[in-house]
Amino acid sequence: MKKRFADRLFYLIDWTMLVVSVVIVILPLMNVVSCSVSDASAVGAGKVYLLPTGFNTKAYEMLFHTQALMTGFFNTVFYALTGTCLNIFLTVICAYPLSRHDMHGKGWIMMLFTFTMIFSGGMIPNYLLMKNLHLLNTRWVMVLPGAMSVYNMIVARTFFMANIPRELNEAAAMDGASDLQMLSKVALPLSKPILAVLTLFYAQGHWNAYFDGFMYLTNPKLLNLQVVLRNMMSEIASMMGGEGAGDMAAAQEAALMQDVVKYAAIVFTSIPIIMVYPFVQKHFVKGVMIGAVKG
Repeated sequence: MKKRFADRLFYLIDWTMLVVSVVIVILPLMNVVSCSVSDASAVGAGKVYLLPTGFNTKAYEMLFHTQALMTGFFNTVFYALTGTCLNIFLTVICAYPLSRHDMHGKGWIMMLFTFTMIFSGGMIPNYLLMKNLHLLNTRWVMVLPGAMSVYNMIVARTFFMANIPRELNEAAAMDGASDLQMLSKVALPLSKPILAVLTLFYAQGHWNAYFDGFMYLTNPKLLNLQVVLRNMMSEIASMMGGEGAGDMAAAQEAALMQDVVKYAAIVFTSIPIIMVYPFVQKHFVKGVMIGAVKG
């Protein structure tokens, strides 16, 4: 009876905390979505909470009718897809050999990788490096500098060590499999959880890469979505005011509309990553726990 009571109490506390956590996450999201489709004056007056007030899609119309936004969106999709594929490739071909027990000198190699996690050149040396490599104002400057995360590589290495038995590689070697075949036909099919986790981490990083775009790109045709949105926030007053930008009423309307466009931009930039998560969700928890805890 005591054990049964303790179990019920545990589940009660567990579900209570779960519901509270869900409410804490859902309420701000509902508020952001509601503000993005509400009247600007209602948003400015703080009258919007969970449901829209004075339904208005003008903010989204402003976003979608801006050519620079569409260009930035497609640029970001390119950076995210290309960068994530390169990230996964480099992470796997680096992590798998370092997880093999028969690789010589892997301790020294791991020490060098760890050193880069602690010390870095800094912002100005990185900019000068991109300039000397002639990568400024090119698409590759958004892909190559962060081609591999050492932290993610260590997580992947730990996953390989914990989940790819040594005997499995030895059996594949006895059957005549090369190292490349062991990786492609043995290790990778068993590594879907960690690959899903790495894909989500890398894709999210590329999608939200504001600072790199701000630092390395000035060509409007190459700007990513985050920088385009930042530029739009600076230009909303002139867009709304037009010739009467000096009029007080137009200035107030522009200021109110700027807040609504910010909420719409948050929704617009968050939807793609939210749509990706359900496809990797079933592997996400397993990949994080096994890759980061065991080993």
